[in-house]
Amino acid sequence: MLEAVHERWEIAGGFAISRGSRTHADVVVATIRDGAHLGRGECVPYARYGESIDGVLAQIASTAPLIEAGLTRTDLQALLPAGAARNALDCALWDLEAKRAASTAAALAGLASLKPLTTAFTISVGTPEKMAADAGKAASRPLLKVKLGGAGDVERIAAVRAAAPQARLIVDANEAWDPSCFADNMAACVTAGVELIEQPLPSGDDGLLATVARPITICADESLHTRDDLSALRIRYDAVNIKLDKAGGLTEALLLAKEARAHGFAVMVGCMLGTSLAMAPAVLVAQDADYVDLDGPLLLSRDREPGLRFEASRLYPPEPALWG
Repeated sequence: MLEAVHERWEIAGGFAISRGSRTHADVVVATIRDGAHLGRGECVPYARYGESIDGVLAQIASTAPLIEAGLTRTDLQALLPAGAARNALDCALWDLEAKRAASTAAALAGLASLKPLTTAFTISVGTPEKMAADAGKAASRPLLKVKLGGAGDVERIAAVRAAAPQARLIVDANEAWDPSCFADNMAACVTAGVELIEQPLPSGDDGLLATVARPITICADESLHTRDDLSALRIRYDAVNIKLDKAGGLTEALLLAKEARAHGFAVMVGCMLGTSLAMAPAVLVAQDADYVDLDGPLLLSRDREPGLRFEASRLYPPEPALWG
């Protein structure tokens, strides 16, 4: 039996990127039951990719007869396009398979014992003063991910660096830069010691990246969904951000990570803003990642229980009661 529900989770203090702000994380949870066992997967429908809560719920519901007839993960890849709905179903099937086998998803994927990871912690975009205050509170964390917004980023990144002088910094512009501010913002990031810049230019309008010096690793986010995108990105990007909601689940994400390495990309494993149930499958992909950004639960007022265990920015592998 297949069920899918919409859940809302309050964000602690709100969350802002270049495209807007919000106070709640809206997620969809798919549950597949076979009587004795159940598997769950969580996804985050994202308007940037033409998704909605209702649309994703409808996509999931459309698969119910096939799921109940024994649809496999392999079948699912051809049935639904990459995106949030396929992610929730794919992860639910992984979880169900692990429970049926009295094993773990990591073992089924052929992975060694999972190890703890250090995740980035996100600083929302805002005024330089607000971002400095937020960075100061998080200054003891080893890796901060700083959301930027285009105009004014020179002042923002300088303020964050001054407030967190010892933290490693990565930044995410969420497509907000353009040629008029690119050089100044890049120079400010170099001065601040930023290690990586995510998606500075809009997907589909990022040709500038192929023609300018890249003194900092440039990472494709909105420009990268599945393995099909990799070959076209190499001339413009040095790294890729793999998210299960973009890839359409753990099955594709594991293959994407392997192929990205073969193409010479550095790998980040990131997330949409969700609970520990969404992060847990990504922990498998993140085991060998260069950068891990799975801090979604840390940004919520409360997480689901049981959830992942965090010790500051240290993220521990999921227990079977949560997923996998």
